[in-house]
Amino acid sequence: MLENQKFDVIIIGGSYAGLSAAMSLGRSLRKVLIIDSGLPCNKQTPHSHNFITQDGETPNNIAKKAREQVLKYDTITLLDAVAVKGVKAENNFLITTDKNEIFEGKKIIFATGIKDHFPSIENFSDCWGISVIHCPYCHGYEVAYKKTAILANGEKAMHIASLVNNLTKDLTILTNGEKKFTDEQLSKLIKHNIPIIEKEITEIIHENGSIKNIIYKDNTSMSFEVMYAPLSFSQNSNIPNLLGCELDEQGYIKTNDLQQTTVKGIWACGDNTKSMRSVANAVASGNLTGAMVNKELIDEEF
Repeated sequence: MLENQKFDVIIIGGSYAGLSAAMSLGRSLRKVLIIDSGLPCNKQTPHSHNFITQDGETPNNIAKKAREQVLKYDTITLLDAVAVKGVKAENNFLITTDKNEIFEGKKIIFATGIKDHFPSIENFSDCWGISVIHCPYCHGYEVAYKKTAILANGEKAMHIASLVNNLTKDLTILTNGEKKFTDEQLSKLIKHNIPIIEKEITEIIHENGSIKNIIYKDNTSMSFEVMYAPLSFSQNSNIPNLLGCELDEQGYIKTNDLQQTTVKGIWACGDNTKSMRSVANAVASGNLTGAMVNKELIDEEF
């Protein structure tokens, strides 16, 4: 049990965005509690890319170094727990953890990430982040020129195909069912020699997360080396919803340019607020969020 349960700021989620926000606040001598379960969404991704000074580093090493640096600020506390409930009190917020501890914070930052919804394809999760990937900017260079599948349909498939077409010409769209493209989109795919396979997928054959073959429902198969899969998602935490934070039409927590949510006193940053999922973007949004939260505390105090 922590001796003092009151904090200037409670940050729910202690991955890259949450740690970055905490550093901004710690450097302003704010008393901060980070509540984190230690289960980042990229836990099995072998390397992080497109983050200057950290390109090629493992996500775990980046996070470990970040925690060590952040916790050097003695006003910051990291708690290994899961936040399960949040309520608005008169001038603050009360956050309850799965260990039945209750903490009071003047301000709240949600850096809770999102939960990906995997399709019903055997072994899909074993390959996620390794050879089944979501972002050409994070992973595309490393898999350039390889035999590549896009598991998507319609506009999502077109978006990924336009990005990946610059990285490989051996590209196939797997719709996992009936295709849903306009005539204009089909013409564009034909122009770029990108075939469409409408067969339902049942299984991925892999070796330590590296794709070897895709198995279809009719028992036929195709070999691929990499697959892009833009997935549907939901918020990783229900507490923003319980506190009244609005979501946008895509399902992200709605924030303004300063990372403020629609509820006064609550901010959000990282993957739960925008589609650009990368360590670099998470760190940037967390850095801004910490500064803006500190600014509001200053305005209330000075």
